[in-house]
Amino acid sequence: MALVSIFSAAFCPGGEVAREAARRLGCPLRDDDYLVQLCASRFSLPAKKLARTLWPRPGMLNRISREQGRLLAHLRLGLARLLGEDEALVYHGSGAHLAPRGISHLLAVCLVADKAWRLERARQEGLSAKAAAAALSRGDQAALAWVQLLRGSDPWQADLYDILIPLPKRSPDQAVELICRNAQSPPLDPTPASHQALADFELAARVEVALARAGHHLPQVRVEARQGRVEMVINKKVLRLGRLQEKLQALARGVEGVESAHTRVGPGFHRADLYRRVEVQMPAKVLLVDDEREFVETLSERLLLRDIGSAVVYDGEQALALLAREEPEVMVLDLKMPGLDGMEVLRRIKRDHPRVEVIILTGHGSARDRERCLELGAFAYLQKPVDIEELSQTMRRAQERARAGED
Repeated sequence: MALVSIFSAAFCPGGEVAREAARRLGCPLRDDDYLVQLCASRFSLPAKKLARTLWPRPGMLNRISREQGRLLAHLRLGLARLLGEDEALVYHGSGAHLAPRGISHLLAVCLVADKAWRLERARQEGLSAKAAAAALSRGDQAALAWVQLLRGSDPWQADLYDILIPLPKRSPDQAVELICRNAQSPPLDPTPASHQALADFELAARVEVALARAGHHLPQVRVEARQGRVEMVINKKVLRLGRLQEKLQALARGVEGVESAHTRVGPGFHRADLYRRVEVQMPAKVLLVDDEREFVETLSERLLLRDIGSAVVYDGEQALALLAREEPEVMVLDLKMPGLDGMEVLRRIKRDHPRVEVIILTGHGSARDRERCLELGAFAYLQKPVDIEELSQTMRRAQERARAGED
């Protein structure tokens, strides 16, 4: 019988399906809450921080902080050990994406449904139409942020899973039946090779934990393991590559089960003392602020096609609350919004968060508004409708200034 992981879209009945599948298969059911508590207990880590890492705020995790990398390493290790404890298990939640795809007796399942169907389910749970739409948007943005972070992919890509089940084309009962039938099929029976893949996952996670505890920034160093052989891929600026390689190899060799440790440079590596990369990455942290929900959500999707992940909020108060927790590098800000208008938001941002570069994007501004915004410190002032390439290039330049200010 296979291990089963289930990831589901917001307001899909993933929890219900997981519970019934576990009941029919006669195996334990585990979820994100269980994983958080397990890691908090085993590794003496704060449960709240683990939970915030596992359930990120939408759009703000395109770049992993050192602390988030450390927590992710422990969550991976916790999941690897959890999967190794039972021959059969059903896991439901965001943590499903922490496991690699190479474990052939792990059945990866995704439950999806169109927006209208999920909105109706949200309404059935007692939410108003407005609250349902907002909750659905937050859930989808969070799923996108999480899977982009771990997989570099849209969360609903079929190749991320063994089975992608569309609801309501299939009922929840049919989804359970499909999962159980596949989990009990001979092709998903554990084999020595699949057990080795699970052991490799755990070993790589243990090395990641050792590196993180020593202060190394993950995923600037990515770890791969195969039958005791560990390879660490360096994706960071390096002044003394040889010295870093020696440190990484020594740390990895100190982990039980590692027979050999090697390093290689990845696509993000360059020798900082020899040259600068000519290409400039697009902004890693972008916040879009606009009360026109359809416009800003469409803009976010169009930017994503250009590999620019973004968080979305719908008024000035939400924007300032988010900045109090984590600063973006670039903000795209509307002027005319209910409550705090864009001009006041801009004034407060440049006073309290001067490193954030703000691009004004408005359909209702005037020449005087443009002058005032630039006086307050806006990076640029653009009018709707805006050409997406012009906006992308403006964001690129804003990012360059933001990062130059960090040096």
